[in-house]
Amino acid sequence: MTETVTPAPPAPPAASAHPGDTAALAADLVQSVDWVALAPVAVTAAVALLLLLADLFLPERRKPLLGWAAVAGLALATLSLLPLVGEDRSTFCLTTDAAACSYTADGFALAIQLLVLGGALLTALLSVTTVADSKLPPGEYWFLLLSSVAGAALLPAARDLATLVVALEVASLPVFALIALRREDRKASEAALKFFLSSVTATAVSLLGISFVYAATGSLHLRTVAQSLTDVDPRLTVLVPAGIVLTLVGFAFKTAAVPYHFWVPETYVGAPVPVAAYLSVIGKAAGFSGLILVTLYAFPAYAGTWGPVVGVLAALTMTVGNVGALRQRPDAPHSAVRLLAWSSVAQAGYLLVPIASAAYGDDPGRAVGATVAYALMYAVVNLGAFAVVLRLHRAPRAGARPGADGGTRVADFRGLYAAHAPTALALAFFLLCLAGLPPGVIGLFAKVSVFAAAVDAGLGQLAVVMAVNVVIGLVYYLRWTALLFRAPVGAPARLSLPAPVGVALAVTAVAGVVLSGAPQLVLRFVSGSLL
Repeated sequence: MTETVTPAPPAPPAASAHPGDTAALAADLVQSVDWVALAPVAVTAAVALLLLLADLFLPERRKPLLGWAAVAGLALATLSLLPLVGEDRSTFCLTTDAAACSYTADGFALAIQLLVLGGALLTALLSVTTVADSKLPPGEYWFLLLSSVAGAALLPAARDLATLVVALEVASLPVFALIALRREDRKASEAALKFFLSSVTATAVSLLGISFVYAATGSLHLRTVAQSLTDVDPRLTVLVPAGIVLTLVGFAFKTAAVPYHFWVPETYVGAPVPVAAYLSVIGKAAGFSGLILVTLYAFPAYAGTWGPVVGVLAALTMTVGNVGALRQRPDAPHSAVRLLAWSSVAQAGYLLVPIASAAYGDDPGRAVGATVAYALMYAVVNLGAFAVVLRLHRAPRAGARPGADGGTRVADFRGLYAAHAPTALALAFFLLCLAGLPPGVIGLFAKVSVFAAAVDAGLGQLAVVMAVNVVIGLVYYLRWTALLFRAPVGAPARLSLPAPVGVALAVTAVAGVVLSGAPQLVLRFVSGSLL
């Protein structure tokens, strides 16, 4: 008896699958957007667009309202950080790897976003009067400022190299236009052009480095890059060190690290004073957050490559910055802004020390916390110092040289205590914080935390260089402070603070005093790991 075997029917093709299965597959490929996590960036960008549109329809006499709308929008964006406290939220993740995300709102991102949005809020207060007095186009000014803030707020939450570069450019490109908005001022145009050309060059070099890293790892996500760098194809290992060093260039430019600092003095002088204050704080915060992300998140396996580079940059930057500030003559034109510009370069050197230390220490998160704590202190007191400079820039002092810009010379601050004691005391406090002397306790503690990070990592030579530079900094900070209390030349002028500048000055002074009385509010970042 013969048995007949019936062949099994062929499996149906995938195209004939049940419609429900196809819908499920499509649903898996759809990105879900966490708008709560994106709120700080999204709110800022949305307000920027609304202000630009409103400028088209508002009559000229109503244009000052745009400034207060920008202040309200930045306040709302800052408040949107509150729902994110205490939890890590990610969005724009790969469907094949949920852990590979392009945007993550973690403790590090929130700390930097607080600095960026809070600093931008104070900058907006400083700008309200400046925009009106300087006859700057209000719609363009506020749109450009908030667009740059949106990019700076995006950068610390970016978790892939492409998003990092886009955020860096969004934070940078509007600033070029902000500097050049005073079209009749040739100095502003030259400063904007110098800033633009050097920034574009640095970005091009960084993109070349990122292409090398991508060729070696096949990914742009920071977490995946970090994993892939531990097992690179031997034929591509030569690309990795070159790619890492080149990638650092763009972020080193934003931090004003030597030798990428040459644009700082001229750009600060050519820009409106609030824009110079913005660059000194928010621009720096964006650069340092990007530098931390690419070194400690993406390249931890190559700490031996970037650690020495960042250490050398830190030593050179603090030294060149302090020497440049020390050489400023009090009676030279624009010496007040120039001194703060060189001071910001020196402060950038101090901020680089913990990042270099993270390459050698056992707890990189603690070193990052020292950078964040120092950056928060610096943001408060430096914006306060710029607020005082802005006030005297608008009101020429009695006895000032005819035709000189009011308050642009350090010599113009002589006898400020006799003219307006609260303003003089506030500026003296800010300068002492930057110098790291009591009663600026928060400045002292922040410098100690940075110094301790270098010592704990075994970087004794870098700690010595920092100690020497702190002493150099005392000279020009104390020289300026002493000038405030000297006898004025001629009758002291009675100064009055415009309301927005007065609010910004009061907020920074109160914040500095509170942080000096309770430094743990900032120094808690040092004890806790942000990585």
